[in-house]
Amino acid sequence: MSRRDNCHNNAVAESFFATFKKRVTKKKLYDTRDEARSEIFNFIEMFYNSKKRHSHTDGVSPAQFENAWFTKQITV
Repeated sequence: MSRRDNCHNNAVAESFFATFKKRVTKKKLYDTRDEARSEIFNFIEMFYNSKKRHSHTDGVSPAQFENAWFTKQITV
């Protein structure tokens, strides 16, 4: 199950949730569901997707990769 290119390999998801647990929810209790939802949204959209660099995108953040992709599409 842990071989490279195996469709059942979930290393990306495990990496994301490990980071998420360490930075967001560690030993934290939320008063309301909306408070938890808001903090999760802020982590994913404001930090993880815009700043975290990924090796599969040549070391750039997903936001930069997406901007470059859209720019390339406009010029084609």
